[in-house]
Amino acid sequence: MMTKSVGAAQACFWVYAAMWGALIAPMFYAYTQDSIARAFFITAAAFAGMSLYGYTTKRDLSAVGRFLVMATFGILIALLVNIFVQSSGLHLLMSIVIPVIFAGLTAYETQQIKNWYYESDAHDMTQRKAIFGAFMLYGSFVTMFIWILQLLGVARSE
Repeated sequence: MMTKSVGAAQACFWVYAAMWGALIAPMFYAYTQDSIARAFFITAAAFAGMSLYGYTTKRDLSAVGRFLVMATFGILIALLVNIFVQSSGLHLLMSIVIPVIFAGLTAYETQQIKNWYYESDAHDMTQRKAIFGAFMLYGSFVTMFIWILQLLGVARSE
């Protein structure tokens, strides 16, 4: 995304968004509308709060961000293991831990985007950075939403 044209970066972002949409579309049939709305508003509030914190804090979140990125790799391994062991306890733990980790990543990513803004770059590089920032934050939001919905959602009984 950072080396191709701005149009290619935008195309990558829209393909990414479409893939997330295809991934979460079945959830709109599995959960009640009230559960989806509740999970969305909780996610939006947490996302907005953590993004505001990341934007306004004077504290450097780089060390925290590196830790959370590594924790994401640990989560991926735990999720792969849980595919085979089918532990409901591990799934519940992941439903709690993943939104917390991605909330922290939201603060880190927002601070990173803010720092990118202050760098003086050519116009097309600034646009690519904006698209890449949207890419990061979009993924964090959707991931938080999915796991909050799984934690708090009420499945349809139909």
